[in-house]
Amino acid sequence: MANNTKKKTDENYNFEQLKRDFIGRRHKNIYVFYGEEKYMLSYYLGELRKLVSPGTEEFNLHKFDGKNLSINELSEAINSLPVFSEATVIEIRDFDFSKINEDVRSELTKILSDVPDYAHIVFVCDTVDFKLDGRVKANAALKKLLNAVQFNYQGEDILSRWIPQHFRDYGKSISAGDTKYLSYITGGDMTLLLGEISKISAYAENRMVTRKDIDAVVVPVIEAQGYELTDAILAGKRETAIKKLGDLLMINEAPHKILFIIATRIRQLLCARIYMDSGKSMKDFMNMCEIKYDFQAKGIYAAAKKLSVKDCAKLNGFVADTAFKLNSTPQEGDDLLKELLVRFSLYLRMA
Repeated sequence: MANNTKKKTDENYNFEQLKRDFIGRRHKNIYVFYGEEKYMLSYYLGELRKLVSPGTEEFNLHKFDGKNLSINELSEAINSLPVFSEATVIEIRDFDFSKINEDVRSELTKILSDVPDYAHIVFVCDTVDFKLDGRVKANAALKKLLNAVQFNYQGEDILSRWIPQHFRDYGKSISAGDTKYLSYITGGDMTLLLGEISKISAYAENRMVTRKDIDAVVVPVIEAQGYELTDAILAGKRETAIKKLGDLLMINEAPHKILFIIATRIRQLLCARIYMDSGKSMKDFMNMCEIKYDFQAKGIYAAAKKLSVKDCAKLNGFVADTAFKLNSTPQEGDDLLKELLVRFSLYLRMA
């Protein structure tokens, strides 16, 4: 039977606790790994697998397809003593907690309530979301047993060190400003960044990577392109905005998605103006709007300083009107987006 101290779980377990536990080799017996940052998820999954002694994986590393999970087989794997290793690791991929029936929930709760010390179980949510409402009484007991860790895209502080380190692996260096820029146009996705760093390093002729090198080989993610489009509008650069919209439409980005990104940025503009007027800091604004990079927030603040709350609300009204037309009229989405840019441009000239 497992040691209760070692098995202690926490419904509010998070990534920072995971890092501390792995550094201190205080591994939990049960985990759920999920979230958008696949690089970090894969890294910690690999670290967990290392608990199995090298060469004994065939006996001690058990992998299951969560879509066809047999509770009996899972129970057998959990209770199988490790062979020439101090630990076993059981990996269940894409088990959908939101779709389990009462019998499976009851059996799973019973099994996970008594996990041997040597067994480490990890549910990896890759193509399914992790959803288990602990407020529902039937789920509460099961959720208490899971140390669920959400892997989100890493913040500016971490990436500001991580990106230059990976460039150094290729014998290259990059400035702090270009590090932030690369982070921004890739959405901070470490998996994507690894590939882009490799391409940039191969392309760059000099040791110091430049913005020109980055722009030559990296295609910004849709969110970054959408923000550049909106920033061009707010800066009064109509031709630049039209070109960026044309670029997005040319690669067949859905008008709904483009409008969503514009709407997000315009809502942030209103929020920034309100925060300014109420005396709150830019950091408060960034936390409220979940903005990761200072230069993104500075761009919004610079635009908001030139406008009133009424102006910002008016721009949001234009977006809402476009969204209504996009969802309720036969008018082409491309035309509606172009019309929106014109409305923005005309209004901002008078503001």
